Amino acid sequence: MKSAFVAELRKLQKDQRFDSLLLVCEKETRTAKNGKPFLRLNLADRTGKIEARMWDNFAGIENTFICDDIVRVRGRIDVYQDEPQLVVEQILLAAEADYVLDDFLPHTKQDVQQLFLQLRQEISAVRNPWLNRLLISFIDDPETAAKLKRAPAAMTMHHAYLGGLLEHIVSLCGLAKRVAQHYTEVDTDLLLAGIVLHDVGKIEELSYRRAISYTTEGQLLGHIVIGLRMVQEKIAAIPDFPRPLAVLVEHLIVSHHGSYEFGSPKLPVVREAVLLNHLDDLDSKMAAMRETLGQAQAEDLWTQRNAALRRNLLNSAAYVDGNSRAAITQRSSASTQAVPTSSRTGTGELFGRIAKATTTTTAPAERKNNEG
Repeated sequence: MKSAFVAELRKLQKDQRFDSLLLVCEKETRTAKNGKPFLRLNLADRTGKIEARMWDNFAGIENTFICDDIVRVRGRIDVYQDEPQLVVEQILLAAEADYVLDDFLPHTKQDVQQLFLQLRQEISAVRNPWLNRLLISFIDDPETAAKLKRAPAAMTMHHAYLGGLLEHIVSLCGLAKRVAQHYTEVDTDLLLAGIVLHDVGKIEELSYRRAISYTTEGQLLGHIVIGLRMVQEKIAAIPDFPRPLAVLVEHLIVSHHGSYEFGSPKLPVVREAVLLNHLDDLDSKMAAMRETLGQAQAEDLWTQRNAALRRNLLNSAAYVDGNSRAAITQRSSASTQAVPTSSRTGTGELFGRIAKATTTTTAPAERKNNEG
């Protein structure tokens, strides 16, 4: 049974005690400024990561576990540069019977089986028989289906959790259908095929059994090359698959990053490839923003730096609500006419509340004098 999660450890006060099962992400011996060696660890579970230090009596213990092991850690909370940090007093390799692996990797909040059913429904709507057969060959492959249900979409940038890839694909299918209604010249079947297959190589590029990391093949080839090979193998197994259609599907895969700078060996040169690139980028960035803003406290005005966007994000709800409260407070302190406020909390209502709170009312006599 999992004890305290990282999210809970982060809320503890300095010098409070803890006892928790955690995943070892990083481990190294360093030397402090006073010349004394110490053990630096980066530990995690599905709620996040936290830095840890073992200052004493770690010689010999450090060789009893490796990265990706689950360990039981006991000690106290410290704070370093305004960030909570674990001071480890005891660390032991955990027995497999003591934990469930899913506690140590972040997971989509959506139902994976429902997502997979949605994907199957999207594929069943593809009218082109060749593309329909190609896509079904992937989701009807038991090994591929199992990996697709579990794989993350990335290491860190977006949907970086178990089930993230499937969530990303289904989200893109929804976006594609809406955009295709506007751009009626788009081949929706080809676009949906590109969406389902553009990141399929990530099921082999990434390792996601104990921790999310790159496989050796992933390091050497990357998901575009791996995915292209996977699609070519499936196409080769379908007799008489039209070669021009195969080339278009392959083009969507190799161009979906949109530029040479971001790793695409070719630039998108057909409508569906351009749309795939921009929809993929849009969904990735919005998911990254959702993740970062979701980690912020309701009252926090600015978030931590978002790696995908390379910037801190403004919590607009806190910004608007904070200004609203400040305006109302200022209004009350001036002892002017009270302004009733709406019980609704939408952005429009908050801005309206600010406007009402900051508007002064001129008495009839004063208006007369001013007009005179």
